[in-house]
Amino acid sequence: MPLISLIQEVEKHPPVITQDTIVFGLLMLCLAVVFYLSSKKTGFWALFFKYVPALLMCYLLPSILSSLGLISGMEWEVLVDGEIQQRESSLYFMASRYLLPAALVLMTLSIDLKAVFNLGPKALIMFLTGTAGIILGGPLAVLIIGTIWPETVGGEGADAVWRGLSTLAGSWIGGGANQAAMLEVYEFNEAKYGGMVLVDIVVANLWMAVILFGIAYSERLDEWFGADASSIEHLKKKVSDYSASVKREASLTDYMVMLGIAFATVSLAHFAANYLSEWVESMKTISSNIYLSFLGSQFFWLISIATIIGILLSYTPLKRYEGTGASRLGSIFIYILVATIGMKMDLTQIFQNPLLIVVGLVWMSIHAGLLILTAKIIKAPYFFLAVGSQANVGGAASAPVVAAEFHPALATVGVLLAVFGYVVGTVGAIACTILMQMAAVS
Repeated sequence: MPLISLIQEVEKHPPVITQDTIVFGLLMLCLAVVFYLSSKKTGFWALFFKYVPALLMCYLLPSILSSLGLISGMEWEVLVDGEIQQRESSLYFMASRYLLPAALVLMTLSIDLKAVFNLGPKALIMFLTGTAGIILGGPLAVLIIGTIWPETVGGEGADAVWRGLSTLAGSWIGGGANQAAMLEVYEFNEAKYGGMVLVDIVVANLWMAVILFGIAYSERLDEWFGADASSIEHLKKKVSDYSASVKREASLTDYMVMLGIAFATVSLAHFAANYLSEWVESMKTISSNIYLSFLGSQFFWLISIATIIGILLSYTPLKRYEGTGASRLGSIFIYILVATIGMKMDLTQIFQNPLLIVVGLVWMSIHAGLLILTAKIIKAPYFFLAVGSQANVGGAASAPVVAAEFHPALATVGVLLAVFGYVVGTVGAIACTILMQMAAVS
C-alpha cells in the first residue's frame, strides 16, 4: 500500500499510544537517538548526517510516528459507552508556553550588547543587512513567484501561504524559538506546516553550504571586496578571553539557579502578557486592525517580555551562568518544542506545493545579493558576511560553526550575533510578515 494511502487509512482510527505521558517519553527517545547517531564521527551515520540535517530528523521522526498512527498530535480517550473523544495534546501547549519562553531567557542571558557593538560597525552592518535581506526578500519573493504561479502564494484563512512563510521569517532572522512564535501568532494551518519545515531545511542548508565553500576563497573575496581583515586577529583574542573567563564546570546548584531564573521569568511574563493582551483587545481600533492583530496575542507578549527580561538580566552578574551552560539548557527546551511540533505534522502536505521551495530560493537569493552588495560598498571582510548571514539564517546552531571555520576561538562571535538574532527575530519577522501579507493580497 502506498505511504499516502496508508497514512489516510490510519487517520481513521485512534493511534496505538493515546496518553501524553507516554508520548512525551517517545519524543525524548527520538531526540536522544538523533543526537546520539549524529555525534558519530565515522561509519554510516556520520555519512548520513553529513547530508541529512539532525534538525530535520528531530521534526521527521515524531511526524513519521504520528503519520503511521503510533502517536498523535491529539489526545484520544475512549469513553465508557465506547465512543472516542479527542482533544488537542497538551504537550505542544506545555512546550510553547513554558519551555519556549524559558529557552528565550536562557539564550539571551549571555548576550553582551556592548561586546557585540565593540566588534565594530562592519560586523553589525552585515548582520543587520542580512536581517534586512530577509525582511525585504520575503515580500519580493511573494511578488515574483505570485506573478508566475499565483496559486503557490495564495490561500485564505489559516491556509494562507503568507502565514506559513512567517515561520520562515522567524527562523531566518532569529531561530527555532522565533519560528515557533510566528507559527503561534499567525495561526498557520499546522497540518501544512511540514511543507514550510522542508523549505526551511533545504534552502537554509544549501545557503550554508555556499557560505562554507566560500571560506576556502575568503582571501580572494576580501581582495575583491577591498577589505582589510587585520581586525579579525583582534577579535580572536577578545573572544578567546571572554570564553575563558566564563567557562566552568556546572554544579547541581548552578542548574537549579538557572532553572529558577528561567521559570520565574516565565511566570512574570505570563502575568504581564495576560494583562497586556486583554488591554489591547479592549482597544477596538487596534484589535480590529488585521495588521496589528498580533498585539492582542497573549503569546506574542509572552515571548517578547521573556526576551526583554533576558536582555535586562544580561546586564547583571547572572549572565555568567552562560559559563555553566545556560544556552545549552535553553537549546534542550527548544528541541523538545521541535519534537512536539513534529508530532503534529502531516507529511503528505510536503508534496502538495513543491513550488514553495522556489519561493525560498528566490528569497534567499535576495538576502545573499544584498549582503554581497553591502560588503562591496563598505569593504567588509568575508568573515563578517558569512557570520552575519548565518547568525540570521542558521541562528545559534550554525553561526558558531561557520565562525569556527575561520578560527575555533571565533565561534563565540557567531553565538553573540546569533543571540542578538533571537532578540530582533520576532520584531523583524512580524515586519516581514506584514509586507508579505500586503504582497499576497496585491
